Amino acid sequence: MSPRRSYDQYCSTARALDAVGDRWTLLIVRELLAGPRRYTDLHTDLPGVSTDVLASRLKDMERDGLATRRRLPPPGAASVYELTGRGRRLLPVLQALGEWGAPELGERRATDAVRAHWFALPLLRGLDAVGDGAGGDVLVEVRLEEGEFHLYVGAEDVPVYGAGPAPEEPDARLSMDTGTCAAVGRGDLGVLDAVRSGRIEVTGEGTLAKALREA
Repeated sequence: MSPRRSYDQYCSTARALDAVGDRWTLLIVRELLAGPRRYTDLHTDLPGVSTDVLASRLKDMERDGLATRRRLPPPGAASVYELTGRGRRLLPVLQALGEWGAPELGERRATDAVRAHWFALPLLRGLDAVGDGAGGDVLVEVRLEEGEFHLYVGAEDVPVYGAGPAPEEPDARLSMDTGTCAAVGRGDLGVLDAVRSGRIEVTGEGTLAKALREA
């Protein structure tokens, strides 16, 4: 395990960066906000990270109380990593960083990797206000050209999103192109405005789906 590096400053920001300031750490947190993940799944969804660096960061996160590792019971019998309560409290940090960095997205570069579920946290910001009256843990399925993911609007615990289709019948299904999803995540386009203009297609009979269609 790598030795702990520190800024050696008596400052809460410096102490936070001692734990999460290394490259890849916050992106690992982003992936684990989807719930328990196997090492191989993390490596697949973090293109560009080496196996050595990923293993080192996960060990550091375990040491610092951000993540834990456990063995799934048979027939899974695989080890998974998941966030601790301390790690889960980084969600608003990632939300704020995503909002701050959104203007930097612009056009996708030829070298940019993309995964559909990377749009989950930015889109969640746009849906949170709309879902306030629908109760907690509202399940939403989102369909993009790159694939599908699902969100738990109003969730107070992980997972707050997941890759792939919803695990059960969702409250609402949203279909849109990636440009629309990115615009909503940047705050350039409101969810309701996108629905009204036809840029987001809404299906489903849940409370949130009806609220979106009737707004």
